[in-house]
Amino acid sequence: MTQEDDVPYPLDAAAVRSWCGLALEALGRERERIDAINVYPVADGDTGTNLYLTLESAARAVEAAFDGHASAGTAPRLADAIGAMAHGALIGARGNSGTIVAQLLRGMTEVLAATDGSADALCRALRRAAASTYEAVAHPVEGTVLTVATAAADAAERAAGEAAGAAEVARAAHEGARTALRATPGQLAVLERAGVVDAGGCGLVALLGALADVLSGEVSAAPVAVRADAPLPEAAGCAEPDGPAFEVIYLLEADDAAVARLRARLDGLGDSLVVVGGDGVWNVHVHVDDAGAAVEAGIEAGRPYRIRIQHFGGARAKEPEMTARAVVAVVPGAGLAALCAEAGATPVSVRPGEPPASGELVQAIRQAHAREVMLLPNDHDLRHTAAAAAEQARTEGVRVALIPTRSAVQGIAALAVHEPGRSFDEDVVAMTAAAGATRYAELALAERQSWTMAGVCQAGDVLGLIDGDVVVIGAELTGTAMTVLDRMLSAGGEMVTLVLGAEVPDGLAGQLEGYVREHHLAVDTVVYDGGQHAAPLLIGVE
Repeated sequence: MTQEDDVPYPLDAAAVRSWCGLALEALGRERERIDAINVYPVADGDTGTNLYLTLESAARAVEAAFDGHASAGTAPRLADAIGAMAHGALIGARGNSGTIVAQLLRGMTEVLAATDGSADALCRALRRAAASTYEAVAHPVEGTVLTVATAAADAAERAAGEAAGAAEVARAAHEGARTALRATPGQLAVLERAGVVDAGGCGLVALLGALADVLSGEVSAAPVAVRADAPLPEAAGCAEPDGPAFEVIYLLEADDAAVARLRARLDGLGDSLVVVGGDGVWNVHVHVDDAGAAVEAGIEAGRPYRIRIQHFGGARAKEPEMTARAVVAVVPGAGLAALCAEAGATPVSVRPGEPPASGELVQAIRQAHAREVMLLPNDHDLRHTAAAAAEQARTEGVRVALIPTRSAVQGIAALAVHEPGRSFDEDVVAMTAAAGATRYAELALAERQSWTMAGVCQAGDVLGLIDGDVVVIGAELTGTAMTVLDRMLSAGGEMVTLVLGAEVPDGLAGQLEGYVREHHLAVDTVVYDGGQHAAPLLIGVE
């Protein structure tokens, strides 16, 4: 990086954009080293990766903000850029450390969005960022990224007191963070035993170093120190052997009062609780033994989506024990995510209009910690994305089978016959056959007048789709569902699966179960609370 006349860059929208880019580069360089020292709060070896993915989401949001202003012929302000960075980090936050970093950026935004980016504003922003992390974490622990953030704010205040500019404040914050990071093994026993510094703190040092480089125009390429005085430990035995079995993360639409109740509920279910966000959108992170209960708590509080559930694989060791085979399934609702997790699968929860990227599926495959993985896209439109993810995972040594499921109900059928004890090829055949033998349908609401294979529909009509094609246009949900069931069962069937959406009328499941029992003898019905928002009802017939 060069700069004319050695004049520091201002802290403006362009600086935030550059900050995102340099931070992403720095975390990309440090990712594997940070993963290798990840022993707290869970030694699952993914803190570096989680931080990288969090900043990647932040960088994409900043680029989108710049593109939007360019289309409008305007230039983004500091508030626009830093707000986009914080929001991108919030919706893309991964793991405990990624969630905390998202809150740090939100804390900075609360100050910088209303200023001109002066040294004093940056100083106050770093202090607010550090304070906000303590507010977000249910039980703060010193010797972690929280301590490093506080030390950075302390150093920034000392520099600001000497009438330093924004560049000097940023560099002081970086150096203060580096010093605090080196001291973390003396503050946290698990770090001292492992002979390493805090992994999340490493990520924050890299982030602050990138900010200092942008504002000063001077690149400091020195790697973040990850070791304490002891050598880097072996993988096993670095962390506490006992602890909750699952990491649960989801985005949540809810008001402040509901989130306060949610915090209390989740605090009683597990540990490592971090809830960040505001203005109706939150990122929830917790470690629990009952993943379904954690998701249910979110459903009671508001609307959870982008649900990610990772199984720690028994004892919380540095490198999770590899299992022989696992299932990764894309699901459209909170209830389906909990159902998959209870069945031992790794769910990737999605929301309408927000399909997962191939990188997100690759990360889910990695988090499954298995030598063999069955990937269920559960959506015809995701076949290419899923294929790309499977190919990438294969280059990393994982044997991946892409099961051609085109709907969540086909995924349920495939998961029901999954048997890790048989050969890989036999399992692929059985799961593929179960999915293929399941006809699928969904009921949706028409958003506008349009032509369909069943005729012209109007906005608000209920559409019945079988195998992806509109075959029924109705005025209300129950009658349309019955017509769809009649069409599907006219060709025979032994089992009907009903997956209820988030806002279905009370009693719908009972009415449809009674209808099938009365009109289609010897056909069983099973009902799941799917929680999906795009379709009020999914139907499968086996």
